[in-house]
This record gives sequence, C-alpha cells and structure tokens, in this order.
Amino acid sequence: MPTRANVVAVLMLTFALTACSSPPTAEMDAARNSMTSATQAGADKYASESLEAAEAARSELDAELRVQEAKWIKSYGRTRELAVAAKAAADKAATDAARGSELAEEAAKERAAARAKLRRAPIRVGGQIRPPVKTKDVTPVYPAVARAARVQGEVVIEVTVGEDGKVADARVVKSIPLLDQAALDAVRQWEYQPPLLNGVPTPVVVTVTINFTQP
Repeated sequence: MPTRANVVAVLMLTFALTACSSPPTAEMDAARNSMTSATQAGADKYASESLEAAEAARSELDAELRVQEAKWIKSYGRTRELAVAAKAAADKAATDAARGSELAEEAAKERAAARAKLRRAPIRVGGQIRPPVKTKDVTPVYPAVARAARVQGEVVIEVTVGEDGKVADARVVKSIPLLDQAALDAVRQWEYQPPLLNGVPTPVVVTVTINFTQP
C-alpha cells in the first residue's frame, strides 16, 4: 500500500511534468509583440545590431519549440527561458530604435538650423579662397556589411561649411552605396575655423575625400 510520502511525491512529479508539458504561450506572445514593437519603431534603420540580436534570439526560441513539439514527452522549461530572453532582446531593440530615431531627428534639426544661418550663398574653395582649417575630426565607422563584402574605395563629398565653422550641408558626389552613409555621418560632425572673406565670416564649399581601405 503506498505511503503518504509516496503519494505526495507522485503528485509533485505529476504537477512538474504537467507544468513543463505546456508551451509557454504567454511568454511567446510577449516576445512576438515586443518584436513587432521593435520593427514598428524602425529598429532596422536605427538599431540594426540590436534587431539582429533579437532576431537571433527569436530563431533560437523557434528552433527549441520545434524540438519539443517533435518529442513524445515534452518539456518546455528551456522554451520558456528562451521566450523571456527573446522578449528582452526585442525590448532592447525597440528602446535603441527610439533613441536612434531621436538622435537622427535632432541631427536633422541641427542641420536645418545651420542651413538657415547661411546669410549668403556659399563660395567654393579655390584660387584666393583657401580651404578652411578643420578643428574637429571624426573618423568614419567602417560598416560591417561593407567590410564583410570587402567593399572599399573613395567616397567624395561636397561639404558646405557655415559661417560658424560647422557643417551646414553635405552631399555625396562620388558614391559607393555601402559606404556613403558612414562617410556622411562622420563628415557632418566635423568642425572648422569659421571661414573668413575679407575678415567677414562667409560660408564656403569644399570637396573632401573619405578613403575606406581594408588590410
């Protein structure tokens, strides 16, 4: 005749098996909703690395779910852990995307304000108009996708330096598609001594070349 202790042990084991035999639907739905939020927040544009991490976590979750569904005796403990991790990664992607969007908007406003300060048409550097002296340099970040594809070369940018020495505008005149944005992002942070013409601050246009090389 089974003892009371044996009955309790059987009941506890049955409860544990039952708890682990059901898919963690709530956790998986939460992870899915967080991924949707990250996508809607523009993570592909403003937080690509965080989005890749979230997608990897989601893929790992899906793989584990398929493994358990193929088993006769299922145990979803690991699946639940992966669902929680996938949600956390997606939440981070959404947060990073929101911040990236804010920074991009702030940068756009600053460039617009800088352009608005141009009180006269910029003068192209050349002849008696000497190139302005750079006081702040920012090195471009080599895009991972371009590095992986071994894309290299020169991106040529036409830069308008405002009366305050900050970059008021920048446009690509010689393009390498995978490298253009990285070059622009760096150049837009450069600063120069305020260019002068006859002692008066004057906007100028200068052409710069950004060289991306790999060893």
